[in-house]
Amino acid sequence: MTDPRWLDATEMAAWRAFVSASHLLERRIEEQLKAAAGLTHPQYEILVRLSDAPEHQMRMTELARGVVVSKSALTYQITQLEKAGLVERATCPSDDRGVLAVLTEAGLRCLEKVSPGHLEVVRAYLIDRLSREELRTMTSAMRKTEEALRASA
Repeated sequence: MTDPRWLDATEMAAWRAFVSASHLLERRIEEQLKAAAGLTHPQYEILVRLSDAPEHQMRMTELARGVVVSKSALTYQITQLEKAGLVERATCPSDDRGVLAVLTEAGLRCLEKVSPGHLEVVRAYLIDRLSREELRTMTSAMRKTEEALRASA
């Protein structure tokens, strides 16, 4: 068995900064979404993706890939959004086995109400604190990580 490649000081500082910042930002986002509309961050992301999709609908499998949750976790979140009247399920016209998640008018109104506050949090604690070059570097670095994780899934 090979010895692990321990993190050096620079690597450890980067890792700890990433973990701490991502947890703190996620907590702040959750607080804002809960206070504004009783939503979780995954539920908000579902609403955003549906609002961007043609006819405000997506296949559940495609939505799960985009939101980066398991199918069972997505089903749970969609059920909660359905109970709130923000999303409906429909049968896929081209495939009877396929299920669509469809954003309702109430879901669209909720998103319009909540988005400005969400944007304030994202800007205040991330976007507006970084230069354009830092944003490009962050995007590049996170895409490399995302690609590696998706490739190993």
